Amino acid sequence: MINTGYVRTMARYNSWQNDQLMPLLLDMPLAELTKDRGAFFGSILGTANHLLCGDMLWMSRFDPSTEPPFEAFDNWPKLHKDARAWAADRHRVDGKIRHWAGALRELDLLGDLHCVPASGGDPYSLPIGLAVVQLFNHQTHHRGQIHAMLTAAGEAAPVSDIIYLPETA
Repeated sequence: MINTGYVRTMARYNSWQNDQLMPLLLDMPLAELTKDRGAFFGSILGTANHLLCGDMLWMSRFDPSTEPPFEAFDNWPKLHKDARAWAADRHRVDGKIRHWAGALRELDLLGDLHCVPASGGDPYSLPIGLAVVQLFNHQTHHRGQIHAMLTAAGEAAPVSDIIYLPETA
């Protein structure tokens, strides 16, 4: 389904996207950042927090050295109260994702992953490759929501097209 090259590229893309968002969110007034904009997770910060917790959860499933989010699922949007705390945690988790992706072997993408839903419900299994796709698709989906909220707030949202991902050594 996928290979390690895909995973490494998407890990770089994730970091690049978040690196572009950090200064924008850090410069926004807290009231604008936390304003309910009618999105599923309310605000820009609420959506960014949800996305961070989702990444923490998926990474705890892929890499046992990663802690799952300590907050209950319903509290994910409230994980960090300001952009500074979010950015520090986001940077740390992105480093974990890149490290994991860099060490991944093709063999690691085979088999099934057994999961317990964070929002409750019955445990389930899915192919590991599909679970990895879910990690990156979830990121892209919610960053798209953040992009739309930033634009609606009059902010200059960053470029998000993967074709503009800078090449790195």
